[in-house]
Amino acid sequence: MDITGNLNIIGYGLAAIGPGIGVGLIFGLGVQAIARQPEARGLLQGQMLIGFALTEVLALIGLVLAFIL
Repeated sequence: MDITGNLNIIGYGLAAIGPGIGVGLIFGLGVQAIARQPEARGLLQGQMLIGFALTEVLALIGLVLAFIL
């Protein structure tokens, strides 16, 4: 059996599962927190967006490394 192709892309596909789950948790728990305390919406939305950005940066770094290696 001969395996050909670029296995980096398969590795990135598997690594993208983590940020996908992370984004779901960030927004799911953020919406739940806003529902519990609507007066803290501004603070919670800012923290949700920062968490989303940091999580997506990890996915983008993985994508870049998949093409570099």
